[in-house]
Amino acid sequence: MSDWTDRTAPDAAEIEALAQKLIATLPEAFAAPAREVVLRVEEFADEEMLDELQIDDPLELTGIYDGVPMTEKSASHPQAFPDTIWLFRRAILDEWAERGDVTLSDLVGHVMVHELAHHFGWSDEDIAKIDRWWE
Repeated sequence: MSDWTDRTAPDAAEIEALAQKLIATLPEAFAAPAREVVLRVEEFADEEMLDELQIDDPLELTGIYDGVPMTEKSASHPQAFPDTIWLFRRAILDEWAERGDVTLSDLVGHVMVHELAHHFGWSDEDIAKIDRWWE
């Protein structure tokens, strides 16, 4: 049994590093534009986000993409804000602890793939080629 008395939960920087690790594994055609997406790690989603998504429990939201999918972008309609992926540290850690059957790196990678799917306009079939989560 591990001695956990001197350990702390991964902080925002460690969660971000795991997300960046996933981006580095993508084919370059996807990795390059994925690196241009702003990555934010917060403890929880704010009330405005939760209200907009009609989510009562902040532990239910591990991540969200805020932007315009690449398939919908147009030079004639410039975007006023950068594409951003938000990861919510406490919700991710809560799911990781509840599951107990995946590594934290795998869970963060899974959340990132699904948020990047919104950015790239990937279909469920596209996601399945990259994220073999169910295996």
